[in-house]
Amino acid sequence: MGKTNVKAWLRLALIFMLCLSISGAAMAATLRVGSSGEEVKTLQTKLKRWGYYTGSIDGVFGSGTKKAVIAFQKKNGLTPDGIVGPATLKALGMQSSGGSSASSGSNTNGNLYLLARLVYGEARGEPYKGQVAVAAVVLNRVKSSKFPNSVSGVIYQSGAFSVVSDGQINLTPDETAIKAARDAMNGYDPTNGCLYYYNPAKTTNKWMLSKPVLLRIGNHAFFK
Repeated sequence: MGKTNVKAWLRLALIFMLCLSISGAAMAATLRVGSSGEEVKTLQTKLKRWGYYTGSIDGVFGSGTKKAVIAFQKKNGLTPDGIVGPATLKALGMQSSGGSSASSGSNTNGNLYLLARLVYGEARGEPYKGQVAVAAVVLNRVKSSKFPNSVSGVIYQSGAFSVVSDGQINLTPDETAIKAARDAMNGYDPTNGCLYYYNPAKTTNKWMLSKPVLLRIGNHAFFK
């Protein structure tokens, strides 16, 4: 075999290996029955926290995990096939395989800043604890199966927050709002799991006003 043919063969071999690598990465980004590992554990943990999954967090994608995935997909308007592909991964808020830690960090920072904007729009002028509480309500909704499963999904859910409709969500948050959002994301929840809040002096919503108030912080009343 001549040198030219050898070089051409090597080039073809390299291209073939690259295609296999890309194909493998794409496959790794999809979870289905038979998958196992840390990504499946993350999937099971999220689904269990939101009430879809009742099995053990064992990192094995079996029939119970598939059933939970299908229920999640139906709830979120996805194709209920029990396969965790790109669309389902995105709805779950999971970083797909091959994603860099820098990308994951960017997602976290993006959520932090968006949450801080919500806090600033909804609760600037409130006590610091009250600002953290507003952020915590958003995060409690993310964890609840009753609401969208991402910070942006909760905040931009139709009719959820008045600051979205009146444009205050676009104001630049101050350092206090950013700190409050960060504390909430780190686990500080002054509301003990509340999903709603309102200002009694401004709210005319009869449904909210009929609910038992669990606590008051500043001008806001909180309930589940």
